[in-house]
Amino acid sequence: MTLTVSNQCPRVAIAGGGLMGRLLAWRLALRGLDITLFEAGSLARPSGACWTAAGMISPLSELVHSERSVYELGLRSLVLWREWSGCLQLLCGSPVGFRQAGSVLVAHGRDRSELLQFQRELQGKLEAGEVGQLRAVAATELWELEPALAGFERGLFLAPEGDIDNRRLLPALLEVLRRQRVSLREECPVDCEPFTIFEGGRRQEFELVVDCRGLGARDRVPGLRGVRGEVLVVETPEVQLRRPVRLLHPRYQLYAVPRENGQTVIGATEIESEDMSPTSLRSCMELSSALYSLNPAFAEARIIETRVNCRPATMDNLPVVEGEPGLVSVNGLYRHGYLLAPALAERVEQLAIGQVQQLA
Repeated sequence: MTLTVSNQCPRVAIAGGGLMGRLLAWRLALRGLDITLFEAGSLARPSGACWTAAGMISPLSELVHSERSVYELGLRSLVLWREWSGCLQLLCGSPVGFRQAGSVLVAHGRDRSELLQFQRELQGKLEAGEVGQLRAVAATELWELEPALAGFERGLFLAPEGDIDNRRLLPALLEVLRRQRVSLREECPVDCEPFTIFEGGRRQEFELVVDCRGLGARDRVPGLRGVRGEVLVVETPEVQLRRPVRLLHPRYQLYAVPRENGQTVIGATEIESEDMSPTSLRSCMELSSALYSLNPAFAEARIIETRVNCRPATMDNLPVVEGEPGLVSVNGLYRHGYLLAPALAERVEQLAIGQVQQLA
């Protein structure tokens, strides 16, 4: 579908070149719109939360501590990730690292109550026809699912869940945008108003502005705050998980997401702070100890990277999608970036196309 306004291709500015900005630039360019993507930092070397994240797409796991709307958006995102990852692979010629092999939750014997409580709470939030997505597994089946988790007597298998390798996806999206001839403006912080982008003292007008600047949009999203997250990337040929694994614990929930070349991304921290200083010794020790408890062979793993970032969150930790003439805003994805981004991008795309059609 190609739209025209006054015999010219409608010009759309997208502020923010993270995951949401790249997805929207791709999808709207496919609609025949003339897209300019503004990014305050580097597009080739992103520094935002989308680059730090582990890329989990886990609607069931998040439902226990989130609203049902997050779960429903996550299910829609899984459908879109399957479709869009295939399209991106065809366009850029290489896999983007989407995997839908489910996820596994485990707890040590002394923490068995955490696993049972999680199961009860999740079953209580699922509707009758959805409970089958969750399956309790005993030691034998757990070993068949994840041989690297030897020693755990029971667990939970969440079959629909998936993950995506952000270190593959984000460069692939950037390559596709270049091939689509999207205008890319790096190191270019901007302010947003309806129909208008302000770049320093320069004013630029567009048929539509889409604001997905994350924490850079504090002026437009009341109560927006940053929530610090810390992850480690370790490497060892001794342990290879097959899918994301969560370890339930009274103080924290560790997640471990396998990547290629013997690497594993691990995290658990969620700190109400916008501190961007390096990973704390305490966090490193807790993450390492929990990872060791998954499999003692992780003791010889090498820490090859530490990542710290702040995720944009609203006061109720729910995403915000708002539209007014000439401006559409999306923000507050919190810790659910890869879980929610496609479903929210689809919603923003519909709003954007609706606005442009009204100008025709």
